[in-house]
Amino acid sequence: MVIDLSKFRTFDFNEGVPYFSITNNGITFNKSVIMKMKYPTHVRLLINESEKQVAVQACGEFDDKAVQFYKEKPNGVLSVRWNAKDLINTIARLCDWNLDRTSYKVNGVLVPELNLMLFDLNKAVTMV
Repeated sequence: MVIDLSKFRTFDFNEGVPYFSITNNGITFNKSVIMKMKYPTHVRLLINESEKQVAVQACGEFDDKAVQFYKEKPNGVLSVRWNAKDLINTIARLCDWNLDRTSYKVNGVLVPELNLMLFDLNKAVTMV
């Protein structure tokens, strides 16, 4: 029996489920977001207020509204943390969240054809 492996890909058990967590102090994207997006150094943050969605789209360093995303750390930790209070307040207001009392975790879905990770804030779960 001959099996054509050309349509298979090796599953990477190290990646895990992509998500970001949001607390009153910041937003942290886990290593899976970085790995699944192929380590983008710059992204654009997109917010869809009517659908309560957030997207992180890889882009070039000099693209309009590009912000730094992944930067290799000496300790090897794979995560990205944003502490922009305006962003935290915007998401909290959009979702009517009190981040002084509760923190949230939002899973992401990779959309490769748009080079972005999509997060549906309607599906956020509280962190304990």
